[in-house]
Amino acid sequence: MKRLLTTLVILVLVGFVAFKAGVWWLADQRMADARKALEEFGVLHRGSISSGVEGRVILNGASWQDFELTQPLNIARAEFDAGSPVNLLTGLAEPSNLPGQWSLRLDGVSLTLDPTMLRNWVTADGANREGEQALFVLSCAPDPRQQLGSGDLIRMGITGLAGEAFLRQEPDRIHAELNTISTGSLELDWPAARVRYQDGEITMSNGTEPLQLTVRDAGLMRRVAAYCAREAGVEPDEWTRRSLDALVAGLQARGLEPSDQLKALYRQWLLEGGELTVSLQPGELLLGIPVRAEGAEQATRSWPVRYNGAGVPDVFLTEAKPVMPETPDKAIEPVVPRENPGVEGWYVADMTNASQWIDHRVRVTLSNDNVVEGRLVSVSDKEFEVARVVAGGEVAYPMLIRAITNFEVWRRGRAQ
Repeated sequence: MKRLLTTLVILVLVGFVAFKAGVWWLADQRMADARKALEEFGVLHRGSISSGVEGRVILNGASWQDFELTQPLNIARAEFDAGSPVNLLTGLAEPSNLPGQWSLRLDGVSLTLDPTMLRNWVTADGANREGEQALFVLSCAPDPRQQLGSGDLIRMGITGLAGEAFLRQEPDRIHAELNTISTGSLELDWPAARVRYQDGEITMSNGTEPLQLTVRDAGLMRRVAAYCAREAGVEPDEWTRRSLDALVAGLQARGLEPSDQLKALYRQWLLEGGELTVSLQPGELLLGIPVRAEGAEQATRSWPVRYNGAGVPDVFLTEAKPVMPETPDKAIEPVVPRENPGVEGWYVADMTNASQWIDHRVRVTLSNDNVVEGRLVSVSDKEFEVARVVAGGEVAYPMLIRAITNFEVWRRGRAQ
């Protein structure tokens, strides 16, 4: 009996070690495949691998460095739960044979913002990547071509994005959530949809019903509206009207006209934010938003939209003749105000030419809103050094260029 018990214990230990080693090796292979598939877009770091006998594999300290970003997306903990050890081994060995029910959870997701780390939300010339008139134009300067970017978010006090994400595949639906700290959340529910892995690509099979997408802004839109209106030198209502005009112009360029309720909903969302739930059909034109024929008196149906829990009726688009935006005869006034040659003051300077202002009085604003004023001592590829007078002497403060959001010089204005 003792020998049998000893044999069973040894077999259990051997099986446990074999399971752990097998999961580690298979997970490492799958991460290597993912890294190779994504090498055109960035660098994927898997971190350390661990597993649980209940059917989980865990990555600790993973990260993704996109080539278009200056900062990596860090993931403190990623957990894939297949439901059982057999399902886990099968799914890792052949991802196309994923079980009917599994989940993926990402904890400690964080992205530190830099002033110049992100592309503007829309391009500077008011067009998207396909060259079409942009729809969502959030201008945060007197010049409407200067759009909301990461530098504006930093000046608003949002120095980084952090939160957690969750994806659950069930036999009859996909449910996903993205929850961030102080910047809102996204929630997706898609009946009868499935995540599939085939021929080295991850695809999403369309469900038989529309997906429900819920957006909660956690007060972010109020902050954006107040900040952008202040930077543009207008009241929030006027800034909202300009943003709505940009949406209407973008739709008109595509031969579409928004209904009055759609315009009112967009304007209210810009001003107040809140909870917005929409129904989308990814496989259909315009994601399933109903389009009424030109000249028709009534729409066949309204786009299913709920705002703060209440249904919004008469939300649709109408076909119309495309209207291309007119190009202004005169250039738009620059964002930087005209200088007065008879007045000394603080003038914004280009950091790429900062070396010409050595020994001049400068003022530097950092990403944490701290302001350093003093004499510019030196400039390198990575740092500025500013000397401040302290107790009768000078103390030099080195500052990373990537942490600087504004650089000003005290000088007399130049003639225009």
